[in-house]
Amino acid sequence: MILSRLSIQRPILATMINLVIVLFGVIGLSRLPVRELPDIDPPIVSVTTVYPGANAQVVETELTERLEEQINNIEGIKTLRSESREGASTITIEFDLSRNIDVAAQDVRDRVSRVRGTLPKDILEPIVAKQDADAQAIIWSALNSDRYTTLELTTLAEQQIKPRLQGVAGVSSIIIGGEKRFAMRLWLDSDKMAARHVTVLDVEQALHQQNIELPSGRVENLDREMTIQTLGQLKTAEEYNQLIVRTEGTILVRMRDIGRAEAGTEDYRTIARARGKPCVFLGVVKQAKANTVSVAQGVRSEIAAIRPTLPQGTDLWVAYDSSVYVEHAISEVWRTLGLAFALVVLVIFVFLRNFRITVIPSVAVPLSIIGTLAVLYVLGYSVNILTMLALVLSIGIVVDDAIVVLEAIYRHVEEGMPPMKAAFKAMDEISFAVIAITISLVAVFAPLAFQKSTTGRLFIEFAMAISGAVVISAFVALTLSPAMAARVLKPIEGVKHGRLFNLFERGFQALANSYGRSLRWALRHRLLMLAITVSTLVLMVFAYRGLEQDFLPLEDKSRMFCLVLTPNGSTSEFTDRQLQKAERIVASVPEVDTFGAMVAPAFAGPGQANLAVIFVRFKDQSQRRRSVQQIVYGPGGVAQRFFNEVEGAIAIPNLPKAIEVSFRESPFELILQNQDLQALARVSQDIANKIRGMNSLRNVRVGFEINKPELRVGIERNRAAALGVSIEDISRTMQILFGGLDLSRIKLGGKEYYVMAQLARESRLTPQDLDKTFVRNTKGELIQLSSLVTHEQGAAPDSINHYGRLRSASITASPGTVPIGTVINEVAAMLDKELPAGFLYAWGGDAKSLREASTEIWWVIGLALII
Repeated sequence: MILSRLSIQRPILATMINLVIVLFGVIGLSRLPVRELPDIDPPIVSVTTVYPGANAQVVETELTERLEEQINNIEGIKTLRSESREGASTITIEFDLSRNIDVAAQDVRDRVSRVRGTLPKDILEPIVAKQDADAQAIIWSALNSDRYTTLELTTLAEQQIKPRLQGVAGVSSIIIGGEKRFAMRLWLDSDKMAARHVTVLDVEQALHQQNIELPSGRVENLDREMTIQTLGQLKTAEEYNQLIVRTEGTILVRMRDIGRAEAGTEDYRTIARARGKPCVFLGVVKQAKANTVSVAQGVRSEIAAIRPTLPQGTDLWVAYDSSVYVEHAISEVWRTLGLAFALVVLVIFVFLRNFRITVIPSVAVPLSIIGTLAVLYVLGYSVNILTMLALVLSIGIVVDDAIVVLEAIYRHVEEGMPPMKAAFKAMDEISFAVIAITISLVAVFAPLAFQKSTTGRLFIEFAMAISGAVVISAFVALTLSPAMAARVLKPIEGVKHGRLFNLFERGFQALANSYGRSLRWALRHRLLMLAITVSTLVLMVFAYRGLEQDFLPLEDKSRMFCLVLTPNGSTSEFTDRQLQKAERIVASVPEVDTFGAMVAPAFAGPGQANLAVIFVRFKDQSQRRRSVQQIVYGPGGVAQRFFNEVEGAIAIPNLPKAIEVSFRESPFELILQNQDLQALARVSQDIANKIRGMNSLRNVRVGFEINKPELRVGIERNRAAALGVSIEDISRTMQILFGGLDLSRIKLGGKEYYVMAQLARESRLTPQDLDKTFVRNTKGELIQLSSLVTHEQGAAPDSINHYGRLRSASITASPGTVPIGTVINEVAAMLDKELPAGFLYAWGGDAKSLREASTEIWWVIGLALII
C-alpha cells in the first residue's frame, strides 16, 4: 500500500503526521466542555400562560383549547400535551427530531400571536420557551437570614447577588426559587366598603385616574429649555392609603377608610426554607457549550467573594452542586482509562515477551485515544461519561490494529527476513485487511448514531467516539506502527532467551497444540458444530426473552428529590405543616448533609398550594456506610417513615437514575384518554387500584381527581338586567375581590412592580362573605351581590390534562423491586382485559423511553449485521 510504503521509507514524515494528530487532540481536550451527559437538545417547546383567579375548567376552555387548536397545525409535532390548572395553562409540544428547535419555537410563537387577540384581556403575556437540556441549574445556592424577611432577601438576591453571578464566565441565567416579589397590596374590607358606598370598581377607576405618569413636554425660551415631569404616580404605602377612591359632596373617601395599603408580595403561598430557616434559592444555569466544572468553580469562587459583602446575619451557601458528581464521575473514568491502558500494555508484554515489540502498540494506543479528542472537538461534542466510556472500550479495540501489523511483521522477522524488508512485505499483505477490519468495526458502532428517539440521541457521541478511535487507530497502524517496527525490531538470529521466556513459550505452544487438535476435530464434525451453533442461537433468543427489562438502573448520586402532596383544596399553611414533618424525618437521618424545602414552587406560573418539594444532599459515599438506596428504601428508611409519620399528605421520595434524560419525567407513567371527566376520574382510580394490587410499583398515584372544593356562583341574568347591573361588572368585581388582580403599576429603584387589590383574608373566609359584596348599577345605586347571584358548593378537578388534544389522566409511580419492562407487560395485559370501551392509553416516562429504545435497538443490530 502506498501510504504504508511511504511511512516506512520516510519515518520522520509519518512521525510528524501522527504528532500533529496528538497536537490537535491536546488542543481539543483543552477546549472540550466537560459535562455529565452529551448535549442532547430535545425538540420540545412549552407555552405557559397565566390567568389570575381562573379555575381549571375556565383555563381549559378560554386558553388551552384555543391555543392547542392553533398549535396543532404546526408541522412535525410528535406529541402535544397540556395542563390546565388554577391560574395557568401549560402546553408542551414535542417535535420530531428532524425539526430544528429554534425554527419550531418560532413557529409556535407565530401561532400564539395569531390567537392572542381572542384570549382574555386579563392574562399575562404567553411565554414560549425551549426546554433545552442545558436549562437545568447546575448549582443551587441558598440565601437565608435570621434578621431579614423573605421579601427583603428576594430584593437582595435580585439587586446584588444575581447580577454578580450572571457575570461569571459561562453562566447563562439565574433562576430565583422561593422568591417573594414586591407588590403594593391594597387589602379591602367589605364592611367598610359597604358603609362608605364604595365598590372595588371605584378603586380600580381611582387608580387609573390618579396613579398615572405621562410625558408633559418642556418649557423653552431663546436660550434654554427645560423638560417637565409631572409627578402623578404614588410611591409609598402611605400615599396609597391617602388615595381618594370616592367623593360624596364635601366628604372624601380614601383608601385608608375602606382597607389598608401595605408593601407586600405578589404571592403569599410560596414558602422556602434551607437549614430550617426562611430563604430564597438561586439556581445557576450554564451556557449550552460551557464547561460544567469550570462554571461551577467560577460560581463557587464568586459566592465566596459575595459572602463578606452581605448584610450581617445573612448567609449565602451552596445547597446543591451537580458538578461535584460530574467531576467525580469523569475523574473515575480517567482513572479507569489509565488502568485499562496499563493492563493492555501488561498483557501485550506478557504475551510478546519483548520490550521492543511492546513499545509499538504502547505508543499506538494513546495516540489513537488522544486523536479521538480532536474528532470530538471538531464535531462539537464534549467530554462526558458516555464519550469517556467509549474511549475506555476503544482501548481494547484500537490495540488490535497495532498487534495485527506487529505480528505480521514479526512473523517475517522470525523467518529470517530483515525488519525493513519484513515491514514492506507484511504491509503489502495486510494493509487491506486492516482497512476491512476498520470498516467492519465502524459499521457495528456507527448505526447507533442513527437512532431517532431522544434516548437514542444520547449515544450519538458514544458511537462517533468509538468510530473515530477506530479510524485513527487504523491510520496509525498503516503509518507509524510499520515505520517503528522497521527500525525498532531486531533480527532474532543469535538471540538467547531466559528460563521465564522458555517457560511461557512451552505454555503457549501447549495451548496452540490444544487449539489445533480442537480445530481439526471440529472440521471433521461439521454437521455437529453447525447444530451446536444453531442451538446456541436459539438458546440465546430464549434467554433474551426470559431476561427482565429495565430502562436505567438507579445510581448513588448522593441526592434525593421528594414530592409532598396534600389533598386538593389544602392551603399553603396546611401543606407547610405536613412538609415540616417530612423535613424533621430528613433532618434525623445521620447521612444527610443538607436539605432545602419549598411549598408551592412557582417556576412556571403560579404555584400549587397543595404541592411541596424537598431537595436532599447526602454526605459523600466515602463518609457513609449505607447507600442512598438503603437509606431511602431499606427497612426503617426514609420512604417507610414518610408513610408512617407524615399524616395528611403523601410524601414520595425519588432517586436519580444513572442517566437523567429529563428531570420532568416520571419513572412510570400510564396515560388514559377520554373526554368524559367523570368517567376518566372513575376509571383511572380503578386502574390505579389494580396496579397497586400487582405490588410491582411504589407510590402509585392518579394525577386527575374531581375532589377540589369549589364554590359555584350563578348569575341571575334577568334580575341583573332589571336592576341595571351588567354581567361584566359582576364578574369583574368577583375577579378582583376574590382572585386578586394587578390594577396598576408602581416604579421603585428603576423597576416596575404590581399594585394589586383584593379582599383581606378575613373578608373572604366563607361563602357567606359574598353577601357583604356590592356592585353599582347604572343609576349609581349599590346592589348587594347576593341578590344577583346564587351559589352552591361542589367539587371540581384541580387540573385538566390533555394528551393529543384529548382529556387525559396520568397514573404515575416510583420503581419497585420489579423491572419496569416486566411491569409494562403486566399492566398492558391487564389493560387489554379491564379498560372500558371508548378509552385509549399511552405510555410516558421511562415506560415510553424503554419501548422506543427496545424497538430501535433491534433496528440498529439488524443494520449493523447487514452493513
